[in-house]
Amino acid sequence: MEHPLPAMKTINELCDLVRDIAYAIHVYHGHGHMEKVYENALAHRLRKAGIEVTQQQPLTVYDEDSTLIGEFFADLIVEACLIVELKACRALADEHTAQILGYLRSARIEDGLLINFGSYKFEIKKYVMSRQGTQGAQRT
Repeated sequence: MEHPLPAMKTINELCDLVRDIAYAIHVYHGHGHMEKVYENALAHRLRKAGIEVTQQQPLTVYDEDSTLIGEFFADLIVEACLIVELKACRALADEHTAQILGYLRSARIEDGLLINFGSYKFEIKKYVMSRQGTQGAQRT
């Protein structure tokens, strides 16, 4: 899904901004809150920075014959081109990776961030889903 970013923002600059704001939230609020607290804080601070954010955006999943088989809700969609999935757990796990990759595939969005606020150590991973369906992860 292609979406024009604000004039001065590439997808990498947008990811850097989200990472910096998320880290500031982690420093200020620490760990121990429910996921929704971090979601609201990140959405609030991104909006203050002039970034478009949609919370709990419904996304549908279809079978190969176009039958609707389910719906899920992305924590945040930023500038209509970046899915941000938030966690408040001890550590990120394989099922969290599978979840964001599924969201990227279903939404046809190429870039995603998986952020964990629940650990003493701030965790963030970036995922890119190519148009051919392959994916990669890199720590940011």
